[in-house]
Amino acid sequence: MGISYKLGATPRCEAMMQSRWGVAPTKALSIAMFRYFVTTFCLFFSLACRSDENRYKVTYVYDGDTVKLRPIHANNAKNDVKLRIKDIDAPERNQDFGLKSRRALIELCVGKNIVANAQITGLDKYHRALGKLQCNNTDASLYLAERGLAWHYTQYSHDVVIDKAAKNARKQTLGLWVNNNPTPPWVWRRLHSNQP
Repeated sequence: MGISYKLGATPRCEAMMQSRWGVAPTKALSIAMFRYFVTTFCLFFSLACRSDENRYKVTYVYDGDTVKLRPIHANNAKNDVKLRIKDIDAPERNQDFGLKSRRALIELCVGKNIVANAQITGLDKYHRALGKLQCNNTDASLYLAERGLAWHYTQYSHDVVIDKAAKNARKQTLGLWVNNNPTPPWVWRRLHSNQP
């Protein structure tokens, strides 16, 4: 082992470092810096990928509580998800206010500059994804409930904010509440279950 004199390193110090790590100090520092940069890059890349994990474009609105989502960077329908929005039950398309509810959801969630975030929590009985939907940071369930375009689905939801919004819309006779006694969608579906 030859003696070399580098700035800040004495022959004894260099010998200790070389015996500890098996490499010269400058090489050890290079390896440590390389590991640091690789680790930082991997962490940054995984966070960047994760931020797109729940981001979608709404490609189709079936009715006021069901949409088709496409992952933000997907170019085809292979990864599309049919999402049933939690906490609300909107009128069916053939029901009073069904088309208005659907149009309101289209206005909120469909467009070139609109990004949808979905928190999928499971599947419903029809095997659709079930979850919360936000379009440009606006909660779709709350948006429709506030405008009287959906019922708070109390059979499956205990969300107090949406419950309060739906009750307030009813009190103000907004949307479907202009009718004295609108038929809830779950009753309408039962009455029309034999129709094709």
